[in-house]
Amino acid sequence: MRIVDVQERSIAVSRYADPAIPSGGLTTSLIAIRMDVVREGRPVVGYGYASVGRFAQGGLIRERFAPRLLQAKDGALADAAGETLDPFKAWDVMMAGEKPGGHGERCVAVGALDMAIWDAAAKIAGSPLHRFIRARLGVAGEPPASVPVYAGGGYLYPADDLVRLTDEMRRCRDLGFTRGKMKIGSAGLDRDLRRIDAATQALGSPACLAVDAMNLYGLESGLQAASALAPRGLWWFEDICDPLDFDTQAAIADVYPGSIATGEALFSLAEARLLDRHGRLRRDRDVLVFDPVHCYGLPGYLRIVRHMTERGWPHGAFWPHGGHLFCLHVVAALGLGGAEVNPFAFGPFSGLADDTRVAEGRVGLPEAPGIGFELNRAVWKTFTDNFV
Repeated sequence: MRIVDVQERSIAVSRYADPAIPSGGLTTSLIAIRMDVVREGRPVVGYGYASVGRFAQGGLIRERFAPRLLQAKDGALADAAGETLDPFKAWDVMMAGEKPGGHGERCVAVGALDMAIWDAAAKIAGSPLHRFIRARLGVAGEPPASVPVYAGGGYLYPADDLVRLTDEMRRCRDLGFTRGKMKIGSAGLDRDLRRIDAATQALGSPACLAVDAMNLYGLESGLQAASALAPRGLWWFEDICDPLDFDTQAAIADVYPGSIATGEALFSLAEARLLDRHGRLRRDRDVLVFDPVHCYGLPGYLRIVRHMTERGWPHGAFWPHGGHLFCLHVVAALGLGGAEVNPFAFGPFSGLADDTRVAEGRVGLPEAPGIGFELNRAVWKTFTDNFV
C-alpha cells in the first residue's frame, strides 16, 4: 500500500459570499492524494485543503512534505492489519527530521495533507470519517446522531454594513442556526456596539451571539471592549489579543465575567500548554477554538485535546475553528462541544453537504465513505476542476 501521487493547487477564498468584495487576498491549498488501492474500479483519492484564515502552503507541501510521503516504502504507511492507510504513520513520515518550534506555517502544510490522508484512509475502509476515527482511536459506542453547530461570519461590509449584517444573521437564523458569530475590533468600539445590537436583534438574544476580535486588541483597548461587552451577556468573546500575549489575555480574563474563546491562532501542543498555564482561562465557562488542520492535522490536535482534558478541561469546551466537513467529523468522533459552519463565507467550502439541514442548531453527519466532499457540488467541482 503506497501513496503514488500528491498534488497541490492554490486557490483564492473570500470572507464574503460575494467574492468581489475585497477580502485580503486569502488563499488556501487544495490537496489530492492518490493511492495504489482500488475501490469500485477506481484508485482511491483522498482530498483535503488548508482550512481558512491562513494562506496556501504550496511551497512547503511540494518541496518538503509530499516528497516524504511519496518516498515511503511499500507498506510503511499501512495500518497493522495491512487493510488501510494509517494516518499516524503518515504523520510521522511527514514530520521526520523536523525540529521543534517553527509552528507558524509548516503546521498548516502538514494539516492540509493530513486531512487528505484521513479522507483516503476512511475511503479505503469504506467508512464515514467520524466512524473511522472512533474505530482507530478505540472509542466505544455509537457516534452522536447530530452535533451542535453555529454560523460563522459577520465580517465588516464596506458598504451598507448594518443592513447587510442584519440580513446575514437573519438568513442564518432562517437556515436553522440558533447561534452566530460576528467580527469586531477593526471599526471602533462605538460602531462595533451598533453592529452587535443589530446582530442580536436578528438572532433574537445576545446569548445567541459570539463576537470575534481576530486578535486585534491590546491591553487598553481590550479592557475597554471587555467592559462594554460584559453587561450584554454574549455567548462568547473570541480571540481578544495577540495569541502569544498571555499577559493581556490573563488581564482580560480576570475582569470579563462571560465566556472567552481562544486558540484559533495557536498551532501546537507547546503553545496550548502556555495558554493553559498563563492565560488564566476558566475551565467552567471558556471555549477552545483550536483548528485541527492548522494544528498539524488531527494527530497534533489530539495531543492538544488530550493534554487539556487531562488538565481538567471538559470535551465540551472544544469548538474547533474551520467551518467545514472535516471539523464536523472530528467533533462527532471525539464528542466535542460543537462545530463552526460558514454558511456563506469562504466559498467553495461554505456550508456542509448539500443535503444537510440545520435543525434547532444541530446537524446530522454524512454517512458516505471519507469526509464527504463529494456531497457538496461546489466543493466537488473545485476538486475535479483542479485535479485530473
